[in-house]
Amino acid sequence: MSLNDVFSQKERNIIILLIIIVLGGIILYATSGIFGAFLGTMVMYTLFRNLNIFFIEKWGWPKPLSSVVIIVISIFIIVLPFVGIGKMLFDKAIELQQNPQWIQRTMDAIDRFAGDKLGQPDLIEKQLEASSAYAGKLLTSTLSGAANVFLEVTVMYFLLYFLFVNYKGFEGSIVHYMPFDDENAVVFGEELKNITYSNIIGQTFIAIVQGLCLAIGFYIFGAKDPIFWGVICAILSFIPLLGPPLIFVPAAVILLTEGHNWQGIGLLIWGFGLVINIDNVLRLVIAKKVGDIHPIITVVGVIIGIPLFGLMGLVYGPLLLAYFLIAVRIYKSNKRLSLKKDQLQETLNEAP
Repeated sequence: MSLNDVFSQKERNIIILLIIIVLGGIILYATSGIFGAFLGTMVMYTLFRNLNIFFIEKWGWPKPLSSVVIIVISIFIIVLPFVGIGKMLFDKAIELQQNPQWIQRTMDAIDRFAGDKLGQPDLIEKQLEASSAYAGKLLTSTLSGAANVFLEVTVMYFLLYFLFVNYKGFEGSIVHYMPFDDENAVVFGEELKNITYSNIIGQTFIAIVQGLCLAIGFYIFGAKDPIFWGVICAILSFIPLLGPPLIFVPAAVILLTEGHNWQGIGLLIWGFGLVINIDNVLRLVIAKKVGDIHPIITVVGVIIGIPLFGLMGLVYGPLLLAYFLIAVRIYKSNKRLSLKKDQLQETLNEAP
């Protein structure tokens, strides 16, 4: 008895679909640890796609050469700055570990200030007790995740090389297997590109400007380590509105506790008057030029992204959420179009 005698074509298709789902689930589970590499590959492909096409189709470069050159460029402008930031953070952590007296003096000064001005003499101690467990978990997660960074970057560039070499086949496959018609596939691709440009290029530009302005403010008002805290501000600027105050507000409080009243007040005015509003102004400009991610999506995306991707969750989280919302919007558009077609067909069927 053959398989055709036992199962109908529909039943065989269902069995094949179940096998695909099971195997796909196993593959997703097995690769969950490097999911950030896959998302990073798509982000990098989107960012450098036009450059790859320009090298190949305009300048006539061989595809492997174009891929290698783009990878080298991306390492210099994306990977190496992150390495530099990581080294800066590591050096600062070592410095603070070797000078615990400075931390204790700062805590005591803030406690005295809080006791005199706010009636909360143990404010810092209470806040440290509330946040130390979370900070410890975050630091441990970041350090343990650092061991996986090299693997993710290697996988990302390995995949990126072959995607650039075979970009036509890759994009053709994406369009073929996407559950959208040609028009919506184009819309999805364009919105995906705009959202990626907005969050990566636009937000990075905002972060650099905010970090630079904060560093200038630290220098003007006499706060310590303006360059270091400017870099930290640039990182936290990926959290709109909430990030920079985490830097300049404590710094201003420290200046006030040390008796530098006008400097502390000046830094607060500088932060809330200039640094915060840079985000608002530049975000409107970027929204008009490229595309925009709503601040709520960014904040929720960061909350989702950091547990999944570590520090890169500041970028990947909002992108992942934005991609999801684009897919939902196109699905709703398809559903409305399908309903209109069904209603039109019913009308035609009922016509004499």
